[in-house]
Amino acid sequence: MKAVLLLLAMAIPAIADAQRQTTLQGKAQGTYYIIKYLSDDTTSLQPQIDDIFRDIDRSLSLYQSGSLITRFNKGDRVLMDQHMNTVVRKAREVSGITQGLFDITVKPLVDLWGFGVVRHSRGRPSDEAIRQTLRKVGYGKLLIRSKYLIKKEPGVEIDCNGIAQGYTSDVLGRFLQSRGIRNFLVDVGGELVASGVNAQGHTWTVGVERPPQSDTTSKPIQALLRLKNRAVATSGNYQRFFDEGGTRFAHTIHPLTGLAVHNNIISVTVTAPDAITSDAYDNAMILLGVEGGLQFIREHPRLQLEAYYVFKDTDGKIREAWSPGFFTE
Repeated sequence: MKAVLLLLAMAIPAIADAQRQTTLQGKAQGTYYIIKYLSDDTTSLQPQIDDIFRDIDRSLSLYQSGSLITRFNKGDRVLMDQHMNTVVRKAREVSGITQGLFDITVKPLVDLWGFGVVRHSRGRPSDEAIRQTLRKVGYGKLLIRSKYLIKKEPGVEIDCNGIAQGYTSDVLGRFLQSRGIRNFLVDVGGELVASGVNAQGHTWTVGVERPPQSDTTSKPIQALLRLKNRAVATSGNYQRFFDEGGTRFAHTIHPLTGLAVHNNIISVTVTAPDAITSDAYDNAMILLGVEGGLQFIREHPRLQLEAYYVFKDTDGKIREAWSPGFFTE
């Protein structure tokens, strides 16, 4: 298989000269954000963007002691706001479709393996510790009654980091649309949503990254992906991991077995109609594996998912595999 794939952006008629591209960038939600949009209005949208990030953090940030998610994790129920309500309901939907491979109640396991908000030394937990922690995990242990999120059992905690950044990208995109902006690209920590075209009148193009053959965290571009009114998210196991006993354990935790992933997948990139969907399914695609993930996409056409895998074969060589529609949208 060729080491480099290259796709050119599709040219379409140029937009009006009066519209100029504005770029906003900064730090939020423990990561970066970059927002590019075209508008003939030069009024800065930075204050409103900052307010959106703060509002979502007050709902879903595990780092804020007073956030709704922290209050739920410490108590037994919470009255959800619009952000939490949307994210939790979407998470439960994806949990059902993936038969529990995506599960926001995985937080106790993430903490047990040392990948949570509270940092401690990483190492493989004992089998007994995993069994005990699994008792607190399972999306069926959550109950939604009106706007209340309720624990069915004590000890249940949720972590929405596997879906919240994609949701944030969607919220920012809808905000731009509410201001009459139709051409934009929003990137929150690698979870992107695109609409319309860029300043050159071309479909927005992003790089799909592939780690090199050597064991490093550098990520050169492997291919260019056109995002025509689509969203994309990538989940990878090449940055957050630890090695023990000759095995590399990654930060992706299997919510059904309680084990940290140690398969051959380096990363998976998922496209979907919106970023909350692509973000929610990328971790499940890692747990399904290459063949299982591509089969899942074939069996669920209504989800409109496409996926691109980077993995190591049995000889340790880096390979790629993708669903038929990934590069042809």
